[in-house]
Amino acid sequence: MVFSTIVVTSALKGAIGLVGTGLWLVPLLIAGLSYYRYDQLDPESRPINRYPLYAEYDFVVVGGGSAGAVVASRLSEIPEWNVLLLEAGPDENEISDVPSLAAYLQLTKLDWKYKTEPTGRACLGMKGGRCNWPRGKVLGGSSVLNYMLYVRGNAHDFNHWESLGNPDWGYDEVLHYFKKSEDNRNPYLQRSPYHATGGYLTVQESPWKTPLVVAFVQAGVEIGYENRDINGERQTGFMISQGTIRRGNRCSTAKAFLRPVRLRKNIHTAMNSHVTKIIIDPLTMKAVGVEFVRDDRRQIVRARKEVVLSAGAINSPQILMLSGIGPREHLRHVGIPVIKDLRVGDNLQDHVGMGGLTFLIDKPVAIVQSRFQVTPMTMHYVVNGRGPMTTLGGVEGYAFVNTKYANRSIDYPDVQFHMAPASINSDAGVQVRKVLGLTDEVYNTVYRPIANKDAWTIMPLLLRPKSRGTVRLRSSNPFHSPIINANYFSDPRDIAILIEGAKLAIRVSEAKVFKQFGSRVYRVKLPGCKHLKFGSDAYWECQIRHITMTIYHPVGTAKMGPSTDPTAVVDPRLRVHGIAGLRVIDASIMPTISSGNTNAPVIMIAEKGADLIKQDWL
Repeated sequence: MVFSTIVVTSALKGAIGLVGTGLWLVPLLIAGLSYYRYDQLDPESRPINRYPLYAEYDFVVVGGGSAGAVVASRLSEIPEWNVLLLEAGPDENEISDVPSLAAYLQLTKLDWKYKTEPTGRACLGMKGGRCNWPRGKVLGGSSVLNYMLYVRGNAHDFNHWESLGNPDWGYDEVLHYFKKSEDNRNPYLQRSPYHATGGYLTVQESPWKTPLVVAFVQAGVEIGYENRDINGERQTGFMISQGTIRRGNRCSTAKAFLRPVRLRKNIHTAMNSHVTKIIIDPLTMKAVGVEFVRDDRRQIVRARKEVVLSAGAINSPQILMLSGIGPREHLRHVGIPVIKDLRVGDNLQDHVGMGGLTFLIDKPVAIVQSRFQVTPMTMHYVVNGRGPMTTLGGVEGYAFVNTKYANRSIDYPDVQFHMAPASINSDAGVQVRKVLGLTDEVYNTVYRPIANKDAWTIMPLLLRPKSRGTVRLRSSNPFHSPIINANYFSDPRDIAILIEGAKLAIRVSEAKVFKQFGSRVYRVKLPGCKHLKFGSDAYWECQIRHITMTIYHPVGTAKMGPSTDPTAVVDPRLRVHGIAGLRVIDASIMPTISSGNTNAPVIMIAEKGADLIKQDWL
């Protein structure tokens, strides 16, 4: 018991450092108990933070996130190649293991803590008119911070990519790579031709759910949708969420792809290594190495074959521009010599949703933080891997629905719902208001009066936004955060579709099946929308502009396309146009955003990208 006491104490200290001393008790108990159980039971144990590094590797992968962890793992399957994975952040910790605590990882040292620029069109209920954009600064990247939802997107998305001049990116080709990763543990899907078992990435339902999600799926059926596998033959419909969890714990890409290969001699991982630029030989126009800062020391490592940039849709364009690859005028403006004029940092897309829609209920079946008894709930989770702590960040159900703007003749819904058995009020303002950055006026007026009351929510989100944003350098200093202009609602069609999505969400909430809970919409108006009639199109537009929700899916900033496309940054083999030995393999390369949560498609892109490298070099 002495050993376990020491482990628990050290884990508690780490947890307090991570989330701040004002936090409620659950993470602290989890930190200790989970840590104690984890390093005893985890068969692979933690990745090795390598010292010292070689001066040269065959492949240097920049970013150990959702994509980079996959790429490095797959490249190390070739014993003759040696691979270096550089990650700016540390390893995952015990809190990140617990699915229900996803929100508690935001605004910590595991998060880049980005914010969007104020535009006056969106995020009006947030402090400074800016939305928080969390991004994982940790081994496993945003797969450590996200809500773990496993959604592949729509077949039409990938066929559209192919039609833009990207051969072999159609649905039939990419389905192979979705299945390659997958170890689906839902018994009813194991014989589906759309799913696979035995891959590195575990996908399953949370073992715990509220009766509200069952009602949500039944409500969908009641209004004419099917309860279906939305990752199967057709996407339109309702279902209980599938997520990247294993035995009740988060299954990040670091856990899935790096831990099993940690003892391979040909893969080195360097954490807390902040890449400042890619070194490009201006004579041969070839990427020859990477400059990074580790332990306050500037270091250079050379790449014999390729540098692979997998730093994500914000950091990949930032690193490209710092290296002299980007829009000529912008690079000149910040004083960086131009090596290649490409449209890096353009084409930024994100799924945007309407937050704050709240339905009050009379039965005590929702997630209300004050009701849970910390110690027994934590013990149940740690010992059995079950209970409320296994919920996928709170999102129990999702649906894909058609507004009046959708093309119903094909299976291509335009709005997704996230359903949660909680709302902004459910934690009495402890964490959710912070991660959203809500102003005190909005929280105190609307949500404080119903703090700790049973409630649930549907968040409608726009699947294929027309608006496009940008990522730009703040300066030539690699430690300055980039300028992110999400540019939400610059195209008025986006807000029109979301208004219809809000009305559909209300329709779902009014289904007969919810009557048993006494469910009704909470009608207190937002301070900035008081002059409008609640429930009118104008009111929903106002709410969308005030509680503008990023769904944490930035993509598109290093667009894939043929050399004939002036807006493309990488070719269909993910090689940067005009620069040898350099690829981008992550969410940046999406020409258009996939219809659904983006983590599964990013892992697919990494699987396919690693195969492209193998084809080109073997």
